[in-house]
Amino acid sequence: MALITFENIGISAMSAALPRNVIKNYEYTEFFTSEEVKEVVDKIGIFERRFTDADTCSSDLCFAAAEKLIADNNIDRSEIDLLVFISQTPDYRMPATSIILQERLKLSTTTMAFDITLGCSAFIYGLSVVYGLMQTGSFRKALILDGETRSKVYSKKDRRTAFIFGDAGVAALIERNDKVGKSYFSFNSDGSREDLIKVNAGGYRHPSSSETVIEKVVDEFGNIRSEEQGYMNGGDVFNFVIREIPKDYKRIFEYAGIEIDTIDYFVFHQANSFINSYLAKKLKLEADKLPSTLEKFGNTSSVSVPLTIVSELKDKLDSPKTLFLSAFGVGMTWASAIINLSDCVISELVEI
Repeated sequence: MALITFENIGISAMSAALPRNVIKNYEYTEFFTSEEVKEVVDKIGIFERRFTDADTCSSDLCFAAAEKLIADNNIDRSEIDLLVFISQTPDYRMPATSIILQERLKLSTTTMAFDITLGCSAFIYGLSVVYGLMQTGSFRKALILDGETRSKVYSKKDRRTAFIFGDAGVAALIERNDKVGKSYFSFNSDGSREDLIKVNAGGYRHPSSSETVIEKVVDEFGNIRSEEQGYMNGGDVFNFVIREIPKDYKRIFEYAGIEIDTIDYFVFHQANSFINSYLAKKLKLEADKLPSTLEKFGNTSSVSVPLTIVSELKDKLDSPKTLFLSAFGVGMTWASAIINLSDCVISELVEI
C-alpha cells in the first residue's frame, strides 16, 4: 500500500496569485439561455471564477505567488535548493516549465528543478515528493509552485465543463521544522478510469492536426468541443468518489492512528458543492472545519487545496494546526494527507 510517513518536514510559508478577470457564472450566457445557466450554476455551487488573458500562463501566476512569498518572508534565493512545478497546463511541451521559473526567479543553477503533471491530486503528490527529498537530502529550502489555467482547456460551449474550472497559482515553501512532527500520506491510482476526464488529442498518441482543432457537436444535448478540449463524465466521477474516497479516508486515519475529531481543518479538492457536501456528511463534519473557495474561484484543479488554505485559513493559523488534505481527479488518481502547520506564514492574495 502507498502509505508514507515523514517527520519534521513542513510548510513554512504560502502565497497565491489569481487573475484579475472575474467570471460571474450567472452572466455566462453567451452560448446558453439564462434558464440553462441558472440550472447548472445552482447545482454545482460555483458562482464566480477567475480567467487569465490569452498571454498569461500558469507559470506567470506561480511567478507572482513566488515573488510575493520570497518578499514577505525575506528569503535568501541562494538557499532554495529545490523547485517543483506542478501543472497540466505548462508553458511548452519542452523544456520543463520549472527550469524556466528557476531562471525567472533568479535561483542558483545548482537548484534541482522538475515538473509534475498529474492533475487534481498533484499538490498532495508533489508535497510528498518534496517532503521525501527534504528528509533524505541536504536541501535547505524547497519551493513548490502549482499553477493551472484550466480556462484554456475546456470548451465554453460544453455545459458539462463550461461553468466549473478557473485559473490560479500558488507557492509553498518547505523546510525542516521540529515543531510539525509526523505527516501521513496515502496515494491511489486507477488507469482503468482514464476516460472519465480526458483530452483526447494534442499529445503523441493522437497528435494535433487540422481535424483535432475543429469544434463539433459531441452529444444529443448539443454540447460542442474539439478533440483538443477536455471532457468530463460527471456522473461517473461522482460514482467513483462515493465508492473510493471514503475508503481512503478510513485507511489513512487507521494508518496514522489519529482520531478524526483531532483534525482542525479538512481541506478538500474543490470539485463541486454536491461532492463536497457528500464527503462532509459522510465524515459528519462541522461546517467551520470545512473551508471552501468553490463559490468564488471554482475548480482550479491541483491548485484548489493550497489555494483554499491561503484564501480561507490565513488568519486561523496563529497556533499549530492539524490539516486533513484530500484531492482526486484525472487519471484517476486520489490522495489524502494529514499534515501539521506551525509558524506558517500566509501571504495576502495577489492579483495579476
